[in-house]
Amino acid sequence: MELPCWCLLLLSCLQSLSAHDDFFTSIGQMTDLLYTEKDLVTSLKDYIKAEESKLERVKQWADKLDSLSAAATQDPEGFLGHPVNAFKLMKRLNTEWSDLESLVLSDTTDGFISNLTIQRQYFPTDEDQTGAAKALLRLQDTYRLDTNTISTGDLPGVKHKGLMTVEDCYELAKIAYSDADYYHTELWMAQALKQLDEGEVSTLDKVTVLDYLSYAIYQQGELERALEYTKKLIELDPEHQRAKGNLKYFEFQLEKQKKAAADEAPKEKEQKKRDTTEKKKKSKKKPTFQLMPERKKYEMLCRGEGVKMTPRRQSRLFCRYYDNNHNPKYVLSPVKQQDEWDRPYIVRYLNIISDKEIDTIKQLAKPRLRRATISNPITGVLETASYRISKSAWLTSYEHPVIDRINQRIEDLTGLEMDTAEELQVANYGVGGQYEPHFDFGRKDEPDAFKELGTGNRIATWLFYMSDVSAGGATVFPDVGAAVWPMKGTAVFWYNLFASGEGDYSTRHAACPVLVGNKWVSNKWIHERGQEWRRPCGLNESD
Repeated sequence: MELPCWCLLLLSCLQSLSAHDDFFTSIGQMTDLLYTEKDLVTSLKDYIKAEESKLERVKQWADKLDSLSAAATQDPEGFLGHPVNAFKLMKRLNTEWSDLESLVLSDTTDGFISNLTIQRQYFPTDEDQTGAAKALLRLQDTYRLDTNTISTGDLPGVKHKGLMTVEDCYELAKIAYSDADYYHTELWMAQALKQLDEGEVSTLDKVTVLDYLSYAIYQQGELERALEYTKKLIELDPEHQRAKGNLKYFEFQLEKQKKAAADEAPKEKEQKKRDTTEKKKKSKKKPTFQLMPERKKYEMLCRGEGVKMTPRRQSRLFCRYYDNNHNPKYVLSPVKQQDEWDRPYIVRYLNIISDKEIDTIKQLAKPRLRRATISNPITGVLETASYRISKSAWLTSYEHPVIDRINQRIEDLTGLEMDTAEELQVANYGVGGQYEPHFDFGRKDEPDAFKELGTGNRIATWLFYMSDVSAGGATVFPDVGAAVWPMKGTAVFWYNLFASGEGDYSTRHAACPVLVGNKWVSNKWIHERGQEWRRPCGLNESD
C-alpha cells in the first residue's frame, strides 16, 4: 500500500535525525528535536487542512452536479435545447472534469479514478467545446442578442435557465481571440469584467481580463479606448510589463495621429468633412430588402423580419381539405393543406405524421446519426462544412413498416413516384444548428450532381417537422423573403424544378440556427425519373 506524502515526509525527517546519535546526552540537541517535531506537526496540519479543503471542493462539485444532472435528465432534449446549457456541458466534460481528476488523483478511491479515466475517452473534445462556443457567437449575431442576455440565460421560451460564470465568458472570449475575432473577444471580455465588477467570485482576476480586453479594442483600431483600459490595468498591477509597454506604444500612436491631423491642409479637412457628411446621408437611406446581401436577408428572416408578403398576396393564400384528385385513401378522410407561399409555391400539410410515427423514426435514426455532409461543388466529394451544423441518418423503406407507410403517404399526396426518390433523411440540429442558404437541385454548372443515382435532378422537396422549436429554427427563402416556421406533425412541400425541367432559383433556402429548443426534421428528395407521366414537361421554361 502506498504511503501518503506526509508519512513519507515524516519518515525522511526522522531518518535524517537518527543519523545523529546520543541526543539524550545533550539537552541542546534535544531542543532541535522539539523544533523538528513542531515543523512536522505544522506540515501534518497543513496536509489535513489541504485534504479537508480538497474534499470540501469535491463535495461542492458533486452536490452542484447532482442537482444539475437530476434536473437535466428529466428533460434532456429540453435542457440541451438552451444553447448556454449545451455549451456548458461541452465545457464541463472537456475541461472541468479533467481538472477534478487532477484534484483527486492522489485520493485512495482508485475505483473512481479508473472509472473517470475510462469514461473520459468518450467525453467531448476541444473541438466540441470550441464548436459549442462558436455556435453561441453565431446565435448572438443572427438574433442580435447582447452578452448579458445570453449570460443570464434570459432567452425566449427557455425551460431550464443556464447562467454563465466569469470563467464561461472568459472561455468564450478566448475562443474568439484564437480566431482573431476581436469583435467578439471584446464583447465577452467586457461581460466577464462586468460580472467581476458586480462582485462575482471567480478564480480569474481583472488584470487578466483587462489585458485581453485592451488588446482586442486596439486591434479594432480604437486607440483611445485601448489606452483607457490599459491605464485601468496598470492601476491594478503597476508592474505589469506588457501593459507598461502597450501604454507607451498607444500614447505614441495617438500623438502621431494628432500630429497628422494637425498637419492636414484646411482644404483637405473640408473635403473630408464633406465626404463624411455625404456618407452619413447615404447611410441613412435604408437599402431595400432585395438589394441587401444574402447573409443579411437570411438573418433578418430568421429573426422574423423582412418577410415579403403584401396583404393582397396574403389574401390569395388558402387552406383546404385535400384528397389529391379524389385519391381513394383520402376521399372520406382528406388531409388539411394550407398555402405558405405563392412564388415559389409552398404548401404545408397539417397533422400529417403522428407522434408515434415520429418516435419510431427518431429511435431508428438515433444510433446512426452522423455529422451531416455537403457535396463539394468542385470535387463532388462529401465533406463536413461549418455552414451545415447538424447530424443526419438515412432510413430505407424495407427496414420498418412506418418508413414504408410514410413513403407511400408522400406518394399519395404529391402524386409523384417514390421508387426513384432518395431514402428518408432524418436530421437533428445541435446547439446553434443551421444550414446556410443552398439549393436542393443540381445547377447547370453541376452536370454530375446526381449522376451516380441515375435518377435525374431533384424535382421536389418534402420536409417533415418532427418537433416544435421554442425559438429560431425557421426554414427561410432569402431571395423571396419567405419564412416557414417549424410545427410538429406538419410537412411542407415545394417543387425545385419548373415543369420544363429548368431549376427554380427562387427555391434557394436555409435552416436558421436553433436559438432555444431541439429541432428534428426528416426530408424526402424526389427525383425526375418516373415522373414523366405524373408531371409532364411544360412547353415554356417557367411553366
